Amino acid sequence: MTIAAARRLRNGSVCFVGIGPPSAAANLARLTHAPDVVLIYESGTIGAKPHVLPLSIGDGELADTADTVVSVPEIFRYWLQGGRVDVGFLGAAQIDKFGNINTTVIGGSYEAPQVRLPGAGGAPEIVTAAKEVAILLKQTKRTFVERLDFVTSSGYFERRGGNGGAKVRGRGATTVISDLGVLVSDPATNELVLAAVHPGVSAEQVRNATGWELRAAENLEITPKPSASELAALRDLHARTAAAHGGAAGAE
Repeated sequence: MTIAAARRLRNGSVCFVGIGPPSAAANLARLTHAPDVVLIYESGTIGAKPHVLPLSIGDGELADTADTVVSVPEIFRYWLQGGRVDVGFLGAAQIDKFGNINTTVIGGSYEAPQVRLPGAGGAPEIVTAAKEVAILLKQTKRTFVERLDFVTSSGYFERRGGNGGAKVRGRGATTVISDLGVLVSDPATNELVLAAVHPGVSAEQVRNATGWELRAAENLEITPKPSASELAALRDLHARTAAAHGGAAGAE
């Protein structure tokens, strides 16, 4: 999942990075095929080159290794809303077929949920303003759901009445990379469609791990296997991180 996501980052592109698996993928790209990728974190760090994966957007590792640090309003207003971010790399707790994501609450009500999550952060703005948005998320029926418990960041929403289809509300995820395969947004329906599976995974396995009736592309691809150099770079990154943080930012 991490390597497949890293490969989608082009050298020289500007990437707004979320903490966790998105950060691992973005930094793996920087350490391998995209040394000139510009990594932006919500705390205002531009061109961060962390030696280990940060525990949060406030981790000093980001500021220490950045080309520059600016204010949070500048990051959002000038860089993100100004159209200067090529791709957003985000995680989620739940996603639906139209690319809406939930990072707020699971189960129950907003006032009394079964689980309260970290919340929105900058995700709603990233989802609507980045030119592309990639979501990294392990795929189960609990995470890929028919209906979200809470819409934190908007993709599309289903039309009511006789028109059918879906209508834009945000921009939503253009790509979802899971531990089973890769889903892309169908421009005709705005629905996530299975475009590729990872080696050894079948389309049926992916459907069985999805909470809606997942469609697959006619020409379903298989993602290339990780290379030895990619695996070595990823394992080394996680080993350095575990040594620095005592396993607090464990591998995905």
